[in-house]
Amino acid sequence: VQLVESGGGLVQVGDSLRLSCAASGLPFSLYAMAWFRQAPGKERELVAAISWSGVSPFYEDSVKGRFTITRDNAKNTLSLQMNSLKPEDTAVYYCAAAYDQRSDPTRVANDYDYWGQGTQVTVSS
Repeated sequence: VQLVESGGGLVQVGDSLRLSCAASGLPFSLYAMAWFRQAPGKERELVAAISWSGVSPFYEDSVKGRFTITRDNAKNTLSLQMNSLKPEDTAVYYCAAAYDQRSDPTRVANDYDYWGQGTQVTVSS
């Protein structure tokens, strides 16, 4: 199984970025997917999660209205559109997959079976 993130980079406050995660080696449509992030000196936190069907996405409060998580089961890809970026969004962002067919995706990091290597997002003020 491989999860490969891309799309990170250095941007200014207020800019946008779109992260992508390409999944292979797993039945993608049977997995809930999520984006986590970890900033230096901080614990990893869930940013957004989406069920296998794409309904009822979950967002962490600080990103609601700014970030959008989507998936394409035909292409085995997960995306995170990030708008109005803030310095506090600076972190390494990880794509993760959980074998979970519930309509409400799990929010527990330990439930996620597979993780990508991460992509750095830096928002400069």
